[in-house]
Amino acid sequence: DTPIGKIGAVICWENYMPMLRMTMYAKGVSLYCAPTADDRETWLPTIRHIALEGRCFVLSTCQVVKRGDFPADYRCTIDAEPEAYVMHGGAAIIGPLGNVLAGPVFDEECLLTADLDTDELGRAKFDFDVAGNYARPDVFTLTVNEAPQQAVALKG
Repeated sequence: DTPIGKIGAVICWENYMPMLRMTMYAKGVSLYCAPTADDRETWLPTIRHIALEGRCFVLSTCQVVKRGDFPADYRCTIDAEPEAYVMHGGAAIIGPLGNVLAGPVFDEECLLTADLDTDELGRAKFDFDVAGNYARPDVFTLTVNEAPQQAVALKG
């Protein structure tokens, strides 16, 4: 918890996992951080959907990388001049109704900011709260195991 509410993060393509997103919403995330390596034009609609679905603010960033940022002898499948972008960025800040508050910014490094009105969170959830008043627990349930897990469990 922070003065602006709960902050949570889902990395890269994990954002396409509906059950993981639902878990974040059920935990009451206010500020959903979505760092990614996806600089395609389809990413902006994705994070706008997440904000609208979860009625939360979404902050997303992607690295901005030029071919020349790699060592000259680095094997790269992209045959480009040193000043050519190989990752284009796309940092953006989205409001809880899916509105773009800042960005997206491509092909330049930036420090992106926006004023966040936390009162918007309550207003946005008033008509639709995916993990609250619109959850349909009579039909759907999701069980999340948050106990520590082992990568390898040897038995017997």
